Amino acid sequence: MNVKNMLLALVAMAVMLVAAPAQAEKTIMLGYSLPLTGSHAQYGEGFRNAATLQLERFNKSGKLKGATVDILFEDSKSDPKEAINIARKFVDNEQIVGVLGDFTSTVSMAAGRVYAMEGMPQLSQTASHPDFTKVGKYQFRNITTQAFEGPFVAKWAESLGYKKFAIVAIQNDWGISAAENFETAIKNLGGEITAVEYFNPGNRDFRSILTKVSRDKPEAIYLCMMYEEGAMILQQRRQLGIDITTFGTSSLYSPKLVELAGEAANGLMLSTTFMPDSPEPHVVEFVTEYKKQFNADPNMFTAQAYDAVGIMLDAIAKVGTDVTRESLRDALAATTDYPGVTGATSFDPETREPVKGLARMTVENGAFKLVK
Repeated sequence: MNVKNMLLALVAMAVMLVAAPAQAEKTIMLGYSLPLTGSHAQYGEGFRNAATLQLERFNKSGKLKGATVDILFEDSKSDPKEAINIARKFVDNEQIVGVLGDFTSTVSMAAGRVYAMEGMPQLSQTASHPDFTKVGKYQFRNITTQAFEGPFVAKWAESLGYKKFAIVAIQNDWGISAAENFETAIKNLGGEITAVEYFNPGNRDFRSILTKVSRDKPEAIYLCMMYEEGAMILQQRRQLGIDITTFGTSSLYSPKLVELAGEAANGLMLSTTFMPDSPEPHVVEFVTEYKKQFNADPNMFTAQAYDAVGIMLDAIAKVGTDVTRESLRDALAATTDYPGVTGATSFDPETREPVKGLARMTVENGAFKLVK
């Protein structure tokens, strides 16, 4: 081969090397079971928005060299049977190393039995029933349980001088747990529960319940429900002229509650894990970016999802591109002081319960305010 032909061959080889596609990065998959249709669809939509935001941030960060992470979202409809079907689909997908969700404790625990049996790490952003992490060693959550929240609010109410309480709660696993934990805490503090009333999911008329519990003259009412029901009960309490102080679970915290209840929301007191007006830079960044991308204010639920996805991604980054379901489980259990927008989160390595605090909030002049 003469020099000219050799040069031409070298040039051709160089062109081929430049044109050749770069070696594809490895894709690591997570599953997310969440309600995208049905009565809880607004929560699922917020979870998906927050997860997408966190995922984009992580993949751009370069924390996981040689791989990207993707999330497969599946609609559980807040139905335990549907969530079980999704769980089987996720465990059969060898690419999926961990799952997030679901929304309610009932649905999360139903699917959790499949994940526990098959060795799939599951992290729920909102399953607060005390028994959730007892399903198996693969269950995690980044929200405090009702066994913690009930006594927290009870001590707060007791410090303000309230002794007699009525409880109104949704009739499901979570609502029963919330009511029972608050009732126990009040009695342990020397207080009295005058009535406990449950309502079926989907109920929007609370007039008879309010009339009934007010007859025993409680000093305060404790609400265990989502913000939609909370807004209705606050409105109807005002319409009936029932002037009784109202406390509630953190599930009531949402700008939508104030929007729906109007002035009737003023005076409500509740606990929360998320304060959108926090001056901390990472909270400001999250709130700003969420508003920019989705034209909506993030609430406690979206913040919980943002942190849940962040905790899972952080654990994957610590293990590396060869992450497995078992190594991810161990990395999650070792999580310490994850700097989330809902506060620093650590997991007890044995119980896998989150170690984090709660804040106190009240509604004042149509806005949530931090109680210091």
